[in-house]
Amino acid sequence: MLHKFKALGLSENALAALRRKGFEEPTQIQEKVIPLLLAGDIDVIGQAQTGTGKTAAFGLPLIEKLNDKAKNVQALILTPTRELAIQVAEEINSLKGKKRLDIVAIYGGQSMDQQLRRLRRGVDIVVGTPGRIKDHLQRGSLKVSGISYMILDEADEMLNMGFIDDVEDILSYTNKTKRMLLFSATMPGSILRLVKKYMCQYKLIQIQKEQPTVSLTDQIYFEVNYSDKIEALCRIIDSENGFYGLVFCRTKVDVDTVSKKLLDRGYDADGLHGDISQAQRERILNRFKQKRINILVATDVAARGIDIYNLTHVINYSLPQDPERYVHRIGRTGRAGKEGTAITFVTPDEYRKLLIIKRVAKTDIRREKIPAIEDVIRAKKTRIKNELAGIIQSSLDSQYLDFAQEILAENEPDKALAAFIKYSFGDELSVRNYSKIKDVSVDMKGTVRLFVARGRADNMDPRKLVNMIREIAQVDSWKIRDVRIFDKFSFITVPFAEAEIILHAFKKQKTTRKPIVERAKERKRR
Repeated sequence: MLHKFKALGLSENALAALRRKGFEEPTQIQEKVIPLLLAGDIDVIGQAQTGTGKTAAFGLPLIEKLNDKAKNVQALILTPTRELAIQVAEEINSLKGKKRLDIVAIYGGQSMDQQLRRLRRGVDIVVGTPGRIKDHLQRGSLKVSGISYMILDEADEMLNMGFIDDVEDILSYTNKTKRMLLFSATMPGSILRLVKKYMCQYKLIQIQKEQPTVSLTDQIYFEVNYSDKIEALCRIIDSENGFYGLVFCRTKVDVDTVSKKLLDRGYDADGLHGDISQAQRERILNRFKQKRINILVATDVAARGIDIYNLTHVINYSLPQDPERYVHRIGRTGRAGKEGTAITFVTPDEYRKLLIIKRVAKTDIRREKIPAIEDVIRAKKTRIKNELAGIIQSSLDSQYLDFAQEILAENEPDKALAAFIKYSFGDELSVRNYSKIKDVSVDMKGTVRLFVARGRADNMDPRKLVNMIREIAQVDSWKIRDVRIFDKFSFITVPFAEAEIILHAFKKQKTTRKPIVERAKERKRR
């Protein structure tokens, strides 16, 4: 089953570890990087998006190449966040099999004394964040002058977070004979300068961005106050037949809070985030794959590598940080010809962010109303009736039929059935299970003043200006208000949604002049 991994040159020890973790085939980045790291001494740059299996791509060759009797630091891996440092360390640890390598995660917020004790005992692979690694180097508690491998993971994120100086300082402590590996989703100029300065002969591996299939994904957003999100989530779950989905949160605190509240309400749910151990993570994922739980609450970092794509729903409990992450999240539904649903909760102050996601991701996300309590109860009743009809059509054991006749002989049929429903489902059909959700409307919340680089000198009057904008941007005329025409420019006022549409439409217009339409506040000269 692992013949493709074996063909890359991995040992039986590595193959056994992969088998235990349930891996079957290598990803593109693994297929290209693993053989390069196992053979030769060339440096490697891997350009691939998040969630493509980069950790195993460099982790497996490290395990194969490092000496498990050395007891000095042989590899240093830098990551931008503590969550990623923990995850990378645990992932490599789960892949080492019988090889006796010590791997430690070093990050801020963890006890310095604990880290010092761990480093004094001797470690082979250190995974850490730039700030804390630099602290240890300056203390002399971490020595990297004899390492064999230096790895920068998610380098673009590291540099975006302002760690460029720290990274360069750390590199100055390392020896020139090390092999250097750099992994990044993008290749901005700052990374290319770093490559030119610190890497000699290298091989660039570029993996084309995978555009998750969203054509079969129904995309919806609900307007909801933050305080009503749990109630809205429960209504959605209860409205659906056979809900099996991922709920994305922004932080590990949110994951813990949401998963606990779901458990308290009787749902089969669990949570994943960066503070969960690898062993516990694997147990939770196995339960989710086997559908012993049908709701998994997770952060984006913790959801990396989850190879489950037959979900009925992906819920964006919190808006993702960027459009690419949104597409990656919802691409987990609508696979193998099955339709899936992606639902996004949007609070009043997040609507503009949703518009950016819609525009950049080039996707349509329609607005819907959160299911009313009556609709949820009606859906539950329909489900119960359908399940009963299925049981009736199957071969019922005579003992059940005899018992039913006995009950009916002693009671009125409608009361007997009502009592059976109450006995079987308790208060599940009670409206008291649900709380009121406040109505929220964010679409028209606020307006934007736009500057238009056309005026009376361009033969413009209010009617002509409105018509021009309507034809180019395809927005309703009545939404363009407070039109003011001056000699060389004009101003208009439109709702937030229409402002984004107009700005995007005019940006696409080919012109040698300055932008025809832009936000009024950006024109500070006047």
